[in-house]
Amino acid sequence: MRRIGLVALLAFAGAGFRPSAAADAPRQNASTRPHVLRIGDIGDIATLNPMLGAQIPLSRMAQLTMAWLVRYDSHNEPVPELAMQIPSKANHGISADGRTITFHLRRGVKWSDGAPFDADDVMFTTKVVLDPKTNVLSRSGWNLITRIDEPDKATIVYHLRRPYASFLPTFFGSAGANPAILPKHLLEQTADINSDGYNAKPVGIGPFRYVEWIRGERVAMEANPNYFRGIPKLQRIEYHIIPSRDTVALQMQTGEIDLWPDAARAYYPRLRAIKSLRVVRQPSYGVGHIDFNLDRPLLRDPRVRRALALAIDRDALRDKVSRGLGVVQDGLYSRLSPFYDGNIATTHRDIGKARALLDQAGWKVGPGGIRVKGGRRLSIEFVSNTGSPDTDKQIELIRAWWKDAGVALERKTYDLALLFGYPNGMIYTGRFDAILYGWSLSPSGDLSELYGCDAAPPRGQNVTRWCNRKAQSAMDAFLATYDLAQQKRYDAIVQEELASDVPSYVVSIPEDIFAYNSDLKNFRPNAVTPFDDFMNVDV
Repeated sequence: MRRIGLVALLAFAGAGFRPSAAADAPRQNASTRPHVLRIGDIGDIATLNPMLGAQIPLSRMAQLTMAWLVRYDSHNEPVPELAMQIPSKANHGISADGRTITFHLRRGVKWSDGAPFDADDVMFTTKVVLDPKTNVLSRSGWNLITRIDEPDKATIVYHLRRPYASFLPTFFGSAGANPAILPKHLLEQTADINSDGYNAKPVGIGPFRYVEWIRGERVAMEANPNYFRGIPKLQRIEYHIIPSRDTVALQMQTGEIDLWPDAARAYYPRLRAIKSLRVVRQPSYGVGHIDFNLDRPLLRDPRVRRALALAIDRDALRDKVSRGLGVVQDGLYSRLSPFYDGNIATTHRDIGKARALLDQAGWKVGPGGIRVKGGRRLSIEFVSNTGSPDTDKQIELIRAWWKDAGVALERKTYDLALLFGYPNGMIYTGRFDAILYGWSLSPSGDLSELYGCDAAPPRGQNVTRWCNRKAQSAMDAFLATYDLAQQKRYDAIVQEELASDVPSYVVSIPEDIFAYNSDLKNFRPNAVTPFDDFMNVDV
């Protein structure tokens, strides 16, 4: 197999696409480059293969370029992509006992390099995921597979040990940190998928294909002439990696960048004041939260975690830092989700109760007002990403509130790629006490990947290392049923245990902010996979 260099990749060669009929249409902004979309974000990436990474920028680019059985529509519901239909019991895609799932695949589909796609690719990729040598983020769900059948080149059948409600999006769906289907013809001879040159320039089956990755600077994509739905209106997309949100905001103002997806809330008023932009504010599936590492001795006592949570004024964080955007609540799921639990009470800052809990846990006020127990100070190592002034402000406010309770905050900052890199990033290796960040939850409602007892890294993404048997039983029951009403009941148990035990503390349910060049047309992001519908987007 021909190898691709990991650093120097093919420069944009152009595909000779003819401009669309709108090429000569007047544009409002002189900085607009016809049919070229420039996206700006602070998040760097370590790979372009979503099997091996989970950063949000990677997820967005993968929605544009990679091979998925299922995508998500404007209502955040799964829709067929390479699958012909969504498997269900009604259409016999799911067996009566829930243990067999059949995908019927589209025929005549090509990879972006022109090679044919078929069930061989799905079979091959499943085996790569199951290979213990592959650095996948998790094998939850995949480890239930007992056998894979390929009756023909357009059918793949998964036989499972037990029902698995979260097979969407786990089995090659575009929502979340899930693997995309790999091209067997390029990778079947690879010695090591983790280090293969493919990861720096993947071949997929999306409306766009990768043409350039200048590490730490930008990724470029061009329209894919082999996409089975046709050629998109945009000819080129550039994803610019910018270290500072201040710089992203400035480049939005100067017109060097056309789109800031999920723009920082602190910049909302500034962005709205720029006449060349449109700014859309809409409900989110995300959750901003503080994760506590329960492997660290200081944080094993739930009274300490509750105290740290109660010392924080989340309303002030929303009003002072996020410009009033976001919803303060203790449950994980947004009101937009069918799994929202309205029975979970919302707590508010109670410094008296926080101090009392720390007293009960044996932490007594010592020199300088910082609590001590067994000769050890209650000092929390708080990690976060660089390049985010709003995160800086949040943490400084938290520092003051925790000091009020007798807790010291020792902050350490890291580049996003180092913070979230898999498998050796800071959070996956547990090198933190607390961390503040945001995540987009799965539309399936499955929380076992984030909080299951067997999902601690490297087996999954339970970076809190929390294990609650009542919650685990509910997560197991959730995954065993395809009935939405039952799933909601089990999910409520998990969320209520999380709110009580506080391995994570919800800071807010954010609202998504998309700021973009007013010349950008037909951009209608959903709350789950905002880049899944790009065929008619143009600038």
